Amino acid sequence: MIMKMPDKGSDWEELRQEMIDRGAGDAKWREGKTAVYVFNAGEDVARVQKEAYTLYMSENGLGPLAFPSLKQMEDEVVGMGLALLNGNDQSAGTITSGGTDSITMAIKAARDFAFDNKAIKGQPNIVAPWSAHPAFDKAAKLMSLEVRRIPVAGSLLADVGAMAESVDANTIMLIGSAPSFPYGLIDPIEALGDIAEQKDLWLHVDACVGGYIAPFVRMNGADIPPFDFEISSVKSISADLHKYGYCAKGASTVLFRDKTLHQYMIFDCDNWPGGRMITPTLAGTRPGGAISAAWAVMNYLGIAGYCEKQKQVTDARQAVEQGVRQLGFDILGSPQLGIIAFSHPTLDVYAIYSQMFAKGWFSGLTTEPKALHLMLSPFHRSVTHTYLEDLAASIEIVKAGETDSVGEVRYS
Repeated sequence: MIMKMPDKGSDWEELRQEMIDRGAGDAKWREGKTAVYVFNAGEDVARVQKEAYTLYMSENGLGPLAFPSLKQMEDEVVGMGLALLNGNDQSAGTITSGGTDSITMAIKAARDFAFDNKAIKGQPNIVAPWSAHPAFDKAAKLMSLEVRRIPVAGSLLADVGAMAESVDANTIMLIGSAPSFPYGLIDPIEALGDIAEQKDLWLHVDACVGGYIAPFVRMNGADIPPFDFEISSVKSISADLHKYGYCAKGASTVLFRDKTLHQYMIFDCDNWPGGRMITPTLAGTRPGGAISAAWAVMNYLGIAGYCEKQKQVTDARQAVEQGVRQLGFDILGSPQLGIIAFSHPTLDVYAIYSQMFAKGWFSGLTTEPKALHLMLSPFHRSVTHTYLEDLAASIEIVKAGETDSVGEVRYS
């Protein structure tokens, strides 16, 4: 669309109102009716996000010499992430713009490490379960890598044996999810770690969804299996701050077992007239507000605050789990964190989704098996009863044949 810029500027109050009006048709996440894209931890956390972000919204994380305050905040955020995920004094990491950025930089580091340390003779490849996030494919396309997606086991978890058989001399990375986005299930990372150790492979754990919830769910008493640097063969982890860390978008962390591995992701160039340029992530400019907001939220909530928020999430998940079972749905696997997916043995769940969408609910879907998909936030604990009531009503409408299925399932 070609659009001519206005000849004269407009009054801010008028523009502000127009922006609010334009959002009237957006997903009603503030009412708890959105279970994807937004993580609502409450008005107090939102205030911390906004005020902390605006304090550093003009500063650039690309320039640590100019803005040592941001460098200090980033180091402390990364340090807290490493402590939660069983890093040590030799571990390192960086704040990125999001999970895709974190995954891309981990793959870039693994590729460069392999070029230095392995006899790669053909196209490098990464071996992943079919449930792994498409960000791995996106990164692979950027770097001309092959992605070998291996069908999951009947449990919907990574099939460790099949993945091991798919490894060859050109494999540079093995992948597990904690949890996978489609199913909300934690892959058998320990078993993948054994394969990685036996075959001398880089194991990356995609904990973009789980990295900043699983440790607190474990603190709350749940039996969360090992998935992080506690496993000696895990070389890198991606964990999103703007998901269950409740930080402002876009902020994620990519973490490495040791500093030598971290160095492989750094871009360093001095072959141009402008002097030496060093960037730790795919982006050049790095919004200072995303860093400062992450630091503020993590210090605002602390361990006690996160434990409380994450209990609200798991309480919501358990309430939904109980309610949908009573409505005849089957839960996919045994979810332990904030994602739950559930199918129905006889009804068209996409038709149910269509009716729920008409009632204002915006959530996700899985394609195989066909299932409704919720990624829950603390605020959802207060609206689970409403969701279940609307779900029951939607089922009756579908049984009566009064609604159609959705079309293509897409996140865009």
